[in-house]
Amino acid sequence: MLFLVAALLLLSVAMGTVAHAPIGFTLVAAAVIAAWLGIFALRERHGRRRRTPTH
Repeated sequence: MLFLVAALLLLSVAMGTVAHAPIGFTLVAAAVIAAWLGIFALRERHGRRRRTPTH
């Protein structure tokens, strides 16, 4: 529960910051975050396919 409260607090701080940032900066930051998440997802998918079952 504490983790959820902290996550919501950080999200509200980030959204408040984005509301005052120029649109160009917001779009660039969103693209960087989307690329990072995409790379992370691909690495996770690729890593799980390479692992062998332990049973």
